[in-house]
Amino acid sequence: MTSTKDKILKASLHLFAKSGFDAVSTSQIADSLSITKGALYRHFESKQAIFDAILLKMEQNDKDKADKNKVPANSVGKTSNAYQKISLEDVFRYSLEMFRYWTEDDFAASFRKILTIEQYKSEKMQALYAQYLSSGPVAYVSDIFRGLKIKDPYAQASRFCSVLFMYYALYDCAQDKTQVKQQFERSLVAVTLDIKRMISSK
Repeated sequence: MTSTKDKILKASLHLFAKSGFDAVSTSQIADSLSITKGALYRHFESKQAIFDAILLKMEQNDKDKADKNKVPANSVGKTSNAYQKISLEDVFRYSLEMFRYWTEDDFAASFRKILTIEQYKSEKMQALYAQYLSSGPVAYVSDIFRGLKIKDPYAQASRFCSVLFMYYALYDCAQDKTQVKQQFERSLVAVTLDIKRMISSK
């Protein structure tokens, strides 16, 4: 059974993704749930508190996804041994899972849209966008590629992640999302095989 807090987070997320964080008021959030502002404030003291709770939920979801796919959830500095155990196939499989998550999971897809809208409005949102959807993933994959002894790991990680980044945009605009998903998978296979050949040629 979905708790009232979870309902507030989901409703807020949808409103933020549609209109932007600043444009949404706590009154609008309460109205969308057919509750009073007083009832809303019993769970969250402010709109910022709601957004902070959304961030915490995303962090937990990320950790759960990483644990499920047996890849490190923390930075290489905190779990360097875990990075030594990952294969290129693990990265490929995890990337497929993350693409489905960021496009098909309602919570994650809405969060991605918020960050895409808000990254131009504040440094904090820009930093969150980078963490989740640009430089953060590239740095993560780069650390893995470094452990795999791939030449110029950051450049290869940028090339690998650019497939995900481009197809997020293509997916959002597409009428036939299944076709875009299939095209993404073929593109990711091609890049992965190319990187695998680089490893084999050493």
